[in-house]
Amino acid sequence: MTALHARATYHEALSRLNDRHLLRDLSYVAGRWVAGKANQSFKVSDPSSSATLAWVASLDRDEAVGAIGAAADAFAAWRSLLPQQRSSILRRWFELMLDAREDLALIMTLEQGKPLAESRGEIDYAAGFIEWYAEEAKRLNAESVTSHLPDTEMIVRREPLGVVGIVTPWNFPAAMITRKAAAALAAGCTVVAHPSSETPLSALALAELGERAGLPAGVFNVLTGDAATIVGAFCDDPRVRALSFTGSTGIGKLIAGQCASSMKRLVMELGGHAPLIVFDDADLDRAVDIAINAKFATSGQDCLAANRIFVHRPIMDAFVAAFGKRIAALKVGGGLADAVDIGPLMHERAVAKVEEHVADALRHGARLVTGGRRHPAGPLFFEPTLLADPSPDALIMHEETFGPVAAVTPFDSEDEVVTRANDTEYGLVAYVVTKNGARQMRLGRALEYGMVAINRVKITGGPIPFGGWKQSGLGREGSRHGIEAFTELKYLCVDTTD
Repeated sequence: MTALHARATYHEALSRLNDRHLLRDLSYVAGRWVAGKANQSFKVSDPSSSATLAWVASLDRDEAVGAIGAAADAFAAWRSLLPQQRSSILRRWFELMLDAREDLALIMTLEQGKPLAESRGEIDYAAGFIEWYAEEAKRLNAESVTSHLPDTEMIVRREPLGVVGIVTPWNFPAAMITRKAAAALAAGCTVVAHPSSETPLSALALAELGERAGLPAGVFNVLTGDAATIVGAFCDDPRVRALSFTGSTGIGKLIAGQCASSMKRLVMELGGHAPLIVFDDADLDRAVDIAINAKFATSGQDCLAANRIFVHRPIMDAFVAAFGKRIAALKVGGGLADAVDIGPLMHERAVAKVEEHVADALRHGARLVTGGRRHPAGPLFFEPTLLADPSPDALIMHEETFGPVAAVTPFDSEDEVVTRANDTEYGLVAYVVTKNGARQMRLGRALEYGMVAINRVKITGGPIPFGGWKQSGLGREGSRHGIEAFTELKYLCVDTTD
């Protein structure tokens, strides 16, 4: 590892890395590790302890434009490879990720804060996208069109767009990179990626493994630094033909506006406000398990997190009692400690928002069942919290909380709860718990969400089209639809007469 900054005092847990070369503090551009002309850097810290992990290179706009140029220069050779050749490189990248699973998980836990078990799960999840798209690279088949003209053959095929810009958040610092980049690379595109400045180390470790896997210089680039500077360059440069972003709806709208002048293809996974609906025919213990997993994974810092939990009135009291008991038993602590369920939030802004939502709900008549305060483990920790009977006017019923706070409210009828669940500008995911098969199908149709999970929480992965309706996004990631987003259709009409 090359240290940029004499002030860097590295976290003692980094000594546990088996492969120290996975800890990178420079940007990766055109096959080289670069510090930037001004040698500027920013600090990456462990949210559990505030200890320094690294000082990471901060590139300026000219350097971002140069990286786009490197990706554009690499495009012709990368697209010309046989799909099987691109597949082989991606497959090797996947294998190297699995080999480095423990180191990658450690880096993730240190920079993001999530419990180590969750980080291991994310590495498997992230690697799965590379494996999936290594196979999909070989399946972008041309289609023959039955001709409506005499002496003519008609062919429609998919061709890669060109340079793809990728902008990823801090809550899933490996999976959001691979879900986007693997699809673009499999299609024959080249990539310029900007990870969150709070969690850049996971992306840089993936760049190191990508280089080892054989990704040619310029094909996959990771640019660290100020988001407005780097993403602004992505938006403005016409050589970037598509931009894939995961983050808040507000920032997504700003990016979309800035991309309009160059008519980029946009793929956006934006905010969520997921309902979880529990009917009175549900098994209570299973319903509570689902609610725990849907709400408290990644300490609630997940766009898929259940933000509004609607419970059929006949079982409301029993559900709240059982759910509250489980929440109170969740273990809070640093991600490297044993059996931790809830880690720190990412920054002070996140903690302040959680506090605001709890206080507002209580002002609006909610009942505090458990939690409700900062946790003594550290300044960025918050107690797992349960609020019962929040008013429909409470902020938590309208805004994504992004923290370990569950809000439970009763409902009386199926029509009522569907109306309340759909009463939001968001439409990413909804959860339903019921044994009634006919109701499962009715809710699957009636809920205005891109994804509906019935009697389970985990639904994502390489084969499925991930994305939302309304202001939760544009396009889909994962599945064949995810690779199609980085291609253009080309129609060939060939006269067959001599």
